[in-house]
Formats: sequence, C-alpha cells, structure tokens
Amino acid sequence: MTDNNVTPIDSRRTGKPRLRPARPRPSGAVWNWRAAARCRTADAEDLFVTGARQREAREFCFACPVRTECLAHALDQQVEFGVWGGTTERERRALLRRRPDVDDWAELLGRARTDHYSGRTRGA
Repeated sequence: MTDNNVTPIDSRRTGKPRLRPARPRPSGAVWNWRAAARCRTADAEDLFVTGARQREAREFCFACPVRTECLAHALDQQVEFGVWGGTTERERRALLRRRPDVDDWAELLGRARTDHYSGRTRGA
C-alpha cells in the first residue's frame, strides 16, 4: 500500500519493499484548477457585480468543484474585485483582517478541507 508521497522500491538485501519519497512533479504537471472551474463555461462578467447582485453570484459558486482553490487564490493574491470562491470582496477583506498571520491560504484551506472530509476536527 502506498500513498501519494512515497514510491515503493525493492530492497535486494532484505527482499522486502522499502518506501522512498516520490519524485517531485515537473512544474508543467501542476494541476490547473481553473480548467475545472464552473465559471469557465459561463459568463464570468456575472461574478464582477456590486451590491445585492453579489449574493446571486455567490450562489453560482456553491456548486463549483474548485471553490476552495479559487478562494485561496483570491486571498493569496489579495484580489479586490469580484466574487471568488463563493465570497464577496467584503468577506475576503474580513478574512484577511482576521488572519494576518496566514502566508499561504492555499495550504491552510487545503488542509482544512482534508480534515473536514476525513472527519478530523480542529486541534485533534
């Protein structure tokens, strides 16, 4: 049994498989979350609205499979305009103010998503 971070190799001396760290993927092999974004096939201009129309735009994002990646991108790049990852401009500013210590939102949100789906709770 292996996971994504290790690759099995044979050991000639013991005959038992050993594990070694997997080789890093070449930079061209990085997954492009934008290709899976729901807004890629819709009019993205509808996500750059103001006022009450932002609530409608947020609802469009809730069914997107890459919502977490989109939000992390917007927070990491401090994108000021539009609805990203199901959040409005005001919601993202509030997150950035609440967590000024976060340097990598992609890592934080990815870890939180993994913990959520595995049933782990914060602090466990």
